[in-house]
Amino acid sequence: MSDTVRSVEATMVKVPMRRPLGTSAARVTDAPLLLLDLHTTDGVTGRAYLFCYLESAGHAALALVREAHGVLAGVAAAPAAVRSALEAKFKLLGVRGLVGAVVSLVDTACWDALAIAAGLPLARLLGADLRPTPAYNSNGLGLITPNAAAAEAVELAAEGFPAVKMRLGRSAADDLAAVRAVRAALAPDVGLMADYNQALDLPDALARCRALDHEGLAWFEEPVRHDDYAAAAQLTAAVHTPVQLGENLAGPRAMATALAHGACDLVMPDLDRIGGVTGWRDAAALADAHGIPLSSHLYPEVSAHLLAASATAHWLEYVDWAAPILREPLAIVDGCATPPDHPGTGVDWDTDAVARYRVG
Repeated sequence: MSDTVRSVEATMVKVPMRRPLGTSAARVTDAPLLLLDLHTTDGVTGRAYLFCYLESAGHAALALVREAHGVLAGVAAAPAAVRSALEAKFKLLGVRGLVGAVVSLVDTACWDALAIAAGLPLARLLGADLRPTPAYNSNGLGLITPNAAAAEAVELAAEGFPAVKMRLGRSAADDLAAVRAVRAALAPDVGLMADYNQALDLPDALARCRALDHEGLAWFEEPVRHDDYAAAAQLTAAVHTPVQLGENLAGPRAMATALAHGACDLVMPDLDRIGGVTGWRDAAALADAHGIPLSSHLYPEVSAHLLAASATAHWLEYVDWAAPILREPLAIVDGCATPPDHPGTGVDWDTDAVARYRVG
């Protein structure tokens, strides 16, 4: 692999979701994705994508990638060197929020290029075998009626998954009815996760989670504001069902703080918020040191590699939002995600689909 980055380029697409996602915060029907290509001077291209939530955020991220290109051309094509250059560039603005996500995006693409140049799948480059991780279906199953949720949950499990995730945030009574309808519709051996998307304050969370504590849920995800570690710790101590958080942890230091507070039983970092592959490795080490089961948030293609290399790997969150623009979407076999056995992460664009869904 060459010592230098030749260019960093990005393309914005908006992909219709196969199953719209209704959460306590918003209803999402399309996936705005920023697709990144990091080219090295020896012809290797590393790829990664960013789920932007809002199309406007995607356009802002695209502008930041253009800034990154101006900094990275000629920089050593190594994750540490790339991160150092970007952190220096964005120091006054602050390497957090959308800026942090773009830095993570470039970091992930750089690791992909490194693995491709080495002729290894990313998991093997990280010293791991291509071992499978159980996957749950996180598509759809939003804030819909109990009967509709039960029917959709059965469909999601029938796609070959040992667990599914539903969103909560209706009234307390309606959430209880929905959970009971879904749990009754699923086979007893199919897991059911529940995500509040930060909908509750502490008193409401205590009341609602206690009411659902023996309804067969695998976890309560983000019942309270993501950075209120004291409230999360009180809730974690008060309920039997495990409390899950992590998708909003802004880097490994935030994760260390959350774990020090006892804010959760389980943790699920987001690739582009935790710091890309580099940040994930630090987060996985923290989870291992604390004996905390580690799951992923979104980005299943890269997460399959990272979980294979994580000592306390638990669940992979599967969403198919990027599948329409990928040459080879991640396959789920026997309920598990296994990293593909070819160089890199396996992320590569279907150029015809990218042209079809391109925006801006």
